[in-house]
Amino acid sequence: MNDSSWGAPPQAGHWGPPEMGSVQGRSPAGPAYDEAGAQQTRPMPIVPEVPDTSGDAADRDDREAGAALAGGPLFRDEMPQEPMASPTPQVPQPPQKKRAGRDLRAAIGVGVGLGAVIVASLFVVKALFVGVIAVAVVVGLWELASRLQERKGIKVPLVPLAVGGAAMVVAGYARGAEGAWVAMALTALAVLVWRMTEPPEGYLKDVTAGVFAAFYVPFLATFVSMMLTADDGAWRVLTFLVLTVVSDTGAYAVGWRFGRHKLAPRISPGKTREGLLGAVSFAMVAGALCMQFLIEDGTWWQGLLLGLAVAVSATLGDLGESMIKRDLGIKDMGTLLPGHGGIMDRLDSLLPTAPVVWLLLVLFVGSG
Repeated sequence: MNDSSWGAPPQAGHWGPPEMGSVQGRSPAGPAYDEAGAQQTRPMPIVPEVPDTSGDAADRDDREAGAALAGGPLFRDEMPQEPMASPTPQVPQPPQKKRAGRDLRAAIGVGVGLGAVIVASLFVVKALFVGVIAVAVVVGLWELASRLQERKGIKVPLVPLAVGGAAMVVAGYARGAEGAWVAMALTALAVLVWRMTEPPEGYLKDVTAGVFAAFYVPFLATFVSMMLTADDGAWRVLTFLVLTVVSDTGAYAVGWRFGRHKLAPRISPGKTREGLLGAVSFAMVAGALCMQFLIEDGTWWQGLLLGLAVAVSATLGDLGESMIKRDLGIKDMGTLLPGHGGIMDRLDSLLPTAPVVWLLLVLFVGSG
């Protein structure tokens, strides 16, 4: 349309020429109208001309139209895009099997070896088994003291702890509960005195950790040597070991296969409620069998109660050491036992279970 078609003044109420009718919202493309229609017209905005440096405008338009039809960019400043590659077909992957966090072969081998040494010493010479307990206590104290110093800067007096811990185990076997308490008190006193030979900075935290270590490792282990003093002491200790191991195994097996609900995610994310049920079930069955066939004057229903108590105490002991290791920021207390960690990583469920088994056996069948 040329500019001359916009020459006549528009009628009121419309913007375009008379022959096109009223078109709302459009601006006239021609020059301004006369004074009669000046209030109803809008001047066409002036667009500055851009000089064409690429050649003839018609040729340029033809090129752009051809590029648009050919699937290229409509504007010259658009970069051509690479054609999309065809998606790679996804090959379904087989479901991943759950894997244990430790070397099971090494763990089983070390466990069988330790079990053979323990059983041999337990049924050959009782005093030899007391020596095995004392060695385990000293090594456990060394691991705990080393981790406390490395991670927290706490200097636990190891010498009085090691000597007092071994003496505690022997005193429990020779003098019973009374001897164990006396040795515990003397060990705590030795820790207080030994630490006085060093500067006073950190004295309180060092001796507090030392007394805690004396109670946590050797004193609780003393109940194992106290079990051994009964006439059927070897069978009592074997029952204690079997129930603890069965409880841990049941918790691991059931939790690994069926575990869905976390037991204590802030302390030990790997433990589940299903695993706890497995520990209770396995331990109760094993307890009924042990009390019926291994313990003199024992009955199966006592074994059910004993197994339940062992499962609970072993789980709490495991969670307790997990709490300590989380506070220290470590996974294992040591690396002495391949597939297991350190000695303390094997004593975690045994230590708090020992006084529970000792007490229940005394209540059920006497001290022997």
